[in-house]
Amino acid sequence: MVALGIIPEAIAFSIVAGVDPQVGLFGSICILIVVALLGGRPAMVSACTAGVALLMGGLMQSHGLPYLLAATILAGVFQILWGYLRLAQQMRFVPRAVTVGFVNAIGVLIFLAQLPQLGIGRDGGETIPSLAATGESISWPWVWGLVALGLLIIYGLPRLTKLVPSTLVAILLISGLAEWLQLPIPRVGDLGQLPNSLPVFQIPAVFGSWDSWGIILPTALAISFVGLLQSFLTANVVEDMLDQQADYEAEARAQGFANITAGLFGGMAGAGMIGQSVINLNSGGRHRLSTLTAGVGLLILVISLSSWLARIPMAALVSVMIMVSISTVSWDSFLKVKVVPKSDTSVMLLTLVLALMTRNLAIAVVVGVALAGILFSRKVAKVISVTTTELTNDHLYVTVQGQLFFVSTVYFLAGFKKHVHPARVTIDMAQAHVWDQTGMRALDQVIRKLQQGGSKVELINLNQESLDLFDRISETPAFVIGARCDLPESVNTTGS
Repeated sequence: MVALGIIPEAIAFSIVAGVDPQVGLFGSICILIVVALLGGRPAMVSACTAGVALLMGGLMQSHGLPYLLAATILAGVFQILWGYLRLAQQMRFVPRAVTVGFVNAIGVLIFLAQLPQLGIGRDGGETIPSLAATGESISWPWVWGLVALGLLIIYGLPRLTKLVPSTLVAILLISGLAEWLQLPIPRVGDLGQLPNSLPVFQIPAVFGSWDSWGIILPTALAISFVGLLQSFLTANVVEDMLDQQADYEAEARAQGFANITAGLFGGMAGAGMIGQSVINLNSGGRHRLSTLTAGVGLLILVISLSSWLARIPMAALVSVMIMVSISTVSWDSFLKVKVVPKSDTSVMLLTLVLALMTRNLAIAVVVGVALAGILFSRKVAKVISVTTTELTNDHLYVTVQGQLFFVSTVYFLAGFKKHVHPARVTIDMAQAHVWDQTGMRALDQVIRKLQQGGSKVELINLNQESLDLFDRISETPAFVIGARCDLPESVNTTGS
């Protein structure tokens, strides 16, 4: 069932990437088999995916298939490296808002990629190879009607039975109807070559040129990051369903070896597939054999049914991809805008918009993480507080609470009155922590200004980490640091 479900998606993702259907099918076969043997999460399904396919179109259009295969291999090498560098551990720093924006962008981009197959942005009188002999043009109303029929079956059939995949039924019925009526519509065979033999091992010749490395490097890096992000998300879903720990580093390395294998056998890169993994688990798959069976089964089906696959109407695949795009988008992220923090919403929207503008999901994720970090820093900065206690007319006791680092220094400095210079000032840092050079410099600045005004300054209760930082980079003499000064029970206190 998994193999049958991957066939239409692999063909559709090939179209998204701008390659022949056989490139997506060979890639999916290689990835399934290698991940089944080496993956860190048994029963997880990996193959060609929309998120990775979306990154390939530009390179494919500008330089062709050899460069795309080389980028696939190089991306696999990077993924193996990321696995040994434990990149999965760093994924915890990717906020949910960025992940949601990333997923939403994939959904929208999948839908936009279907528009040319619906005649939007194309010549209405365009002919296709299968119609060239008769001179007929594409009948777009039939295409739209079949897409609507496909969506009706995909969403309606599960209400009656879930014994068979609704997407497979939709493809079979639409294909049968198109053959019976001999409709003048685009078919899979019109878009490129389908496999009729086993894939052949071949190293892309572009690796021999240094100029080629500069061309493929950006795409390879993007594929490696986006592919791993999708794979880790898929592994996380499988982990929750089975309540079993996944080895994310092993998964990263397996995805790398799988993409290298795919590129060497003429296939495109891929990643973890959440939908197909869930189908595999719901069908009883729990071990590596289930994924391996899907890969071998897909190979047998592709080689034996290539002539049938060529006759599948594109309208059937478009209906499947529209369903994929709809299910990919996290609609709750838009419906709950009023209750979700504005910072999370802004990060999600920026990631989404940037992905749509650049068509580069890796750049969108990096910028989204950066914005999330900035917004979080602003929130943390406001936590710091400076409270001034007047012990005597000539002695101020200043208590600092919170985190002192490059963002919070503005609030820290504002807590000290610039023109007040008592004879003695004690700064208690027991409930504060100095994190960086900027924070230490702000502390030095306060001490220096108080000393210039004639105050004797005593800095007390620095924790060990802050004290170590003070010893290394502070410009304030060490004798300023003193012992604890206890507050009287009744004092006059002001805070800021």
